[in-house]
Amino acid sequence: MDRRLFLAAAAAAAAAAATPALAQEAAPAVQPTPAPTPKPATRVAVETPLGRIVIELHTKEAPITTANFLRYVDQKRYDGATFFRASRAPGAPEYGLIQGGVQGDPKRVLPPIAHEPTTRTGLKHVSGTVSIARNAPGTATSDFFILIGDAPGLDANPAASGDNQGFAAFGTVVEGMEVAQKILALPTPGKAINPVMAGQIIDPPLKIISARRAP
Repeated sequence: MDRRLFLAAAAAAAAAAATPALAQEAAPAVQPTPAPTPKPATRVAVETPLGRIVIELHTKEAPITTANFLRYVDQKRYDGATFFRASRAPGAPEYGLIQGGVQGDPKRVLPPIAHEPTTRTGLKHVSGTVSIARNAPGTATSDFFILIGDAPGLDANPAASGDNQGFAAFGTVVEGMEVAQKILALPTPGKAINPVMAGQIIDPPLKIISARRAP
């Protein structure tokens, strides 16, 4: 027999003989670990006579502020509170912000929380953002506002002088921006205690029927 043919035949025979043994010794295939199921986002539905607003909370980015908001929700402290402010942009009344909450009602208000500036959370004050109202940093309690239009001036700005900490954004409206726009358009003849809010007080204020966690 030709030497090359013999070597080829021998190699084929060796491979055939070895295959069953290798198959028996091979470790079973490792099944990939399934990816963890993503945790559903935390959402809150705010019911008003004009419709529902659904807010998705940024619990990872703003844990202190979202936990505070959820305390008010879970304890039903927003039930019967109001949207009391509509601040419209000069010359562009379709843009601005609406503000709601318990307005310092001693029977409803909880202790103030630490401030979470946007430089820490990475969130921005763009249209649909939900942010917490405050006076000085660390004084925020219940009142929150919703932006209709971008407002980058509300972000923290370390380069600015004075109080440069901005406001603590903590959520985004995912349903019901048209309701927020209706609230923004409500008449504002009410008397403002704070001069900054002159001409922005909704009268009569719009009742918050309920605020509940939503699927």
